[in-house]
Amino acid sequence: MEPTPEQSPHHAYPDHWEADVVLRDGGTARIRPITTDDAERLVSFYEQVSDESKYYRFFAPYPRLSDRDVHRFTHHDYVDRVGLAVTIGGEFIGTVRFDRINEQGRPASAPADEAEVAFLVQDAHQGRGVASALLEHIAAVARERGIRRFAAEVLPANNKMIKVFRDAGYTQQRSFEDGSVHLTLDLEPTEKSLAVQRGREQRAEARSVQRLLAPGSVAVIGTGRTPGGVGRTVLRNLLAAGFTGRTYAVNRAFDEGLATLDGVPAHRSLGEIDEQVDLAVIAVPAHRVPEAVADCGEHGVQGLVVLSAGYAERGSAGRELQRELVRQARSYGMRIIGPNAFGIINTAESVRLNASLAPESPARGRIGLFTQSGAIGIALLSGLHRRGAGLSSFISAGNRADVSGNDFLQYSFEDPDTDVALLYLESLGNPRKFTRLARRTAAVKPVVVVKGARHSGTNPPGHAVPVSRIPDATVSALMRQAGVIRVDTVTEMVDAGLLLAGQPLPAGPRVAILGNSESLGLLTYDACLAEGLRPRPPRDLTTAASPQDFRDALAEALADGTCDAVIVTAIPWVGENGEAETGDGEVLAAALRGAAAGGPAKPVAVVHVEIGGLAEALAAASSTAAPRTRPTTLAGRPAAAPGAPTGAAPATATAPTGPGTEAPAETAGAAGTTETTEPAETEAAAPPARPGRIPAYPAAERAVRAMAEAVKYAQWRRQAATPGKVPEFLDETTDEPGAAALIDTLLGTAPDPRGRPLTHDEARELLGRYGIPVRPTLPAPDPEAAVAAAARLGYPVALKTTAPHLRHRADLGGVRLDLTDEDALRRAYAEVTELLGKPAELLPVVQSMAPRGVDTVVRASIDAAAGAVLSFGLAGAPSELLGDTAHRLVPATDRDAAELIRSIKAAPVLFGWRGSAPVDTPALEELLLRLSRLVDDHPEVVSVALEPVVVAPQGLTVLGATVRLAPPPPRGDLGPRRLPNY
Repeated sequence: MEPTPEQSPHHAYPDHWEADVVLRDGGTARIRPITTDDAERLVSFYEQVSDESKYYRFFAPYPRLSDRDVHRFTHHDYVDRVGLAVTIGGEFIGTVRFDRINEQGRPASAPADEAEVAFLVQDAHQGRGVASALLEHIAAVARERGIRRFAAEVLPANNKMIKVFRDAGYTQQRSFEDGSVHLTLDLEPTEKSLAVQRGREQRAEARSVQRLLAPGSVAVIGTGRTPGGVGRTVLRNLLAAGFTGRTYAVNRAFDEGLATLDGVPAHRSLGEIDEQVDLAVIAVPAHRVPEAVADCGEHGVQGLVVLSAGYAERGSAGRELQRELVRQARSYGMRIIGPNAFGIINTAESVRLNASLAPESPARGRIGLFTQSGAIGIALLSGLHRRGAGLSSFISAGNRADVSGNDFLQYSFEDPDTDVALLYLESLGNPRKFTRLARRTAAVKPVVVVKGARHSGTNPPGHAVPVSRIPDATVSALMRQAGVIRVDTVTEMVDAGLLLAGQPLPAGPRVAILGNSESLGLLTYDACLAEGLRPRPPRDLTTAASPQDFRDALAEALADGTCDAVIVTAIPWVGENGEAETGDGEVLAAALRGAAAGGPAKPVAVVHVEIGGLAEALAAASSTAAPRTRPTTLAGRPAAAPGAPTGAAPATATAPTGPGTEAPAETAGAAGTTETTEPAETEAAAPPARPGRIPAYPAAERAVRAMAEAVKYAQWRRQAATPGKVPEFLDETTDEPGAAALIDTLLGTAPDPRGRPLTHDEARELLGRYGIPVRPTLPAPDPEAAVAAAARLGYPVALKTTAPHLRHRADLGGVRLDLTDEDALRRAYAEVTELLGKPAELLPVVQSMAPRGVDTVVRASIDAAAGAVLSFGLAGAPSELLGDTAHRLVPATDRDAAELIRSIKAAPVLFGWRGSAPVDTPALEELLLRLSRLVDDHPEVVSVALEPVVVAPQGLTVLGATVRLAPPPPRGDLGPRRLPNY
């Protein structure tokens, strides 16, 4: 008798195949293996499938499943026969299965590497991306079980199913046999299949956030009967904002006769509401939240904002409550903001949603704001309001058990009402994904981030995500690589956001400074130099300058082709009586706005001291001058001068298909029934050109810092338009298969399942297979062995101790260089052993001397959360003490390598500092790229340190190498789409 899956240890239930996914319309569903307990669910599911879909599945009328069918479709060994189901509320809405077959198409077992696959999706759920998600997951399962190809038979009329397979991005073959279309899919992921998968992920996650931010109706569960309290405050804010949809107050403690509260319908439960409720704001104690979530799920609510506290921020018991909250909500297809959230805001005129605890709704604007802290959210909302800036959207996610900063980036990328995305983050649940999404979003609009909890080494209370151990300096460098503008404080975030949302990007670092205060101009000049800008000498208009003088000077500066940006400084005028006149701010603002609107599109910022009304007037929505029509940037602002990033075509419903495009329909035929597709991933639409607000700052340093960030971001945008390449090194110097075989052998001999460090010779052999030669060393346990080693290697030589506590510590006397003969070597050996200890403790080695050059350090390491990171710096204590090390994510491009060696503070040493010869930086760049390729191809290489790498005017020499192998950490960014597990 064949063992059941439960009886066979090799065929045990694979719980790691379970996954929550976001469907195309933004709802969630669960994918899991089908079990023997699913017979009733399968029958019920099949009864709700149309006759046409059944016909496409079985090629004939098939009104009901026989007992034999039910048994076959619910009994799997999870190796040769696998079935997956998509569920919502515990019920099936779609299924897929594969059966391993041989070359003749008959049932087979491993090592046969082909399987027949078939789908079925309920008609009511077609068009939601169900089959697309199932195909991704069943393909991943098949690859895990050694299956390389899927075969599918599809009726010719079933064009939708054919398109599902075709648009998946896999390599495929198609033929027509016996009245049906025979499809074969190669399951090896391709660049196209990955692009398709990520495009679908982007659209689905963006849509899931959009459903939360633009509901047609909102129910506030836990609305208090008397004013005050969390629920009643949210209801008041919804009404005050003028929410355009329907609003309901829900509280089981309401009197039975209560019909309305604050003018909106009042109900004791959601079940009393006849209409659809899109969003529920839950403001009840934590112990009552499960009941409220269940009511929402049964009522068909699409999303939840959980303001209730008492979850992971309270410890392990609360963390388990939080996990259960997420599981419960997702089982009904709902996404959650929170728990412990502050709320959400959408200022779009068609929505006007303020489902938050914010005391007042922000003005409508072009800035999107995400925060993981309610207190920081209040501070940011207040700061933006005081500065006259409006928001497009706001999410305060609290413990962010579900919706995260990554989801907000997905939404911001597509949102045409958002020009700048501001994020306050206290933890990164998936740093790899964050970097990928931030890079894509930053290519079309600025992303400004404040990262809190930078030095604690732990996550804040309530954040149940993996802790990344990489240093904060590394995180900052990786954000820069992705185009993220990282600032240190929320004040700096507001400063940068105001400039980026209201002004075009600068074409370069050349800054003109003009104003009526010589001292303030000099402060601005010094600040520009400190930030790496290229300021022109300040132009002093004198304290007698009129608003018209300011206008003329600004217009002249903007028209100057040698100027990329302008900073205006202003102090109050001194009247005839010698007293300061502080009330002419509106007049000056009008003059500055007029000059900016009439001149070339360059960023303008104002630094002022106590000029009443100036900041408010500059923040006015429109200019008094007639605006000129001019191109817009991708962020929707007037285009910058030549050389700055240019605009992109808007995303439309008629965008052409391509990578990232999903099938227009999702079929289930012998391959299944399908659903409607949508356009390929496109760049976000740019709003029409409009006069920009001119930001005002109370201090020169703040204005200059914001301008410097804009300059660096604009430079990144220009470079991102022509990204570098990841070289493959396909010449005879690279032996990828040989390296893989060597790694398997070395890991197989590791006594510790966590891996092991390699010996010097093992490291040399592995690195050599990627064209990274390491200069050999020979052991010198005694003076005679040292002399013999030197004779073999050839003089001059170096004598080095390799004991762990002395490695790379030449300052302790354990390294002697340029030993030109035997006598010098013997003297050095005696001195080292007399100074530091016995040879058995020092582990001395002899190595031939390398050509003179600059000592550097090249490293690569894998962080379980952030991925592989490539690092570079100069060797020695000063660089280590100052943290002068640069980092890039792997795989590095040729541009990354060039920037890496130039981004450290000590980089001038490599390029001929103080008359020294420049070193061979192309050779250094190639070394960085080869090491990047090694750790990218082989994630088992979890740590590499090349130290020192002596870079000479011609060539370089790797004198030391340490390598550690270990089973690679799991990759959360690979495989099929799935929401994080909590």
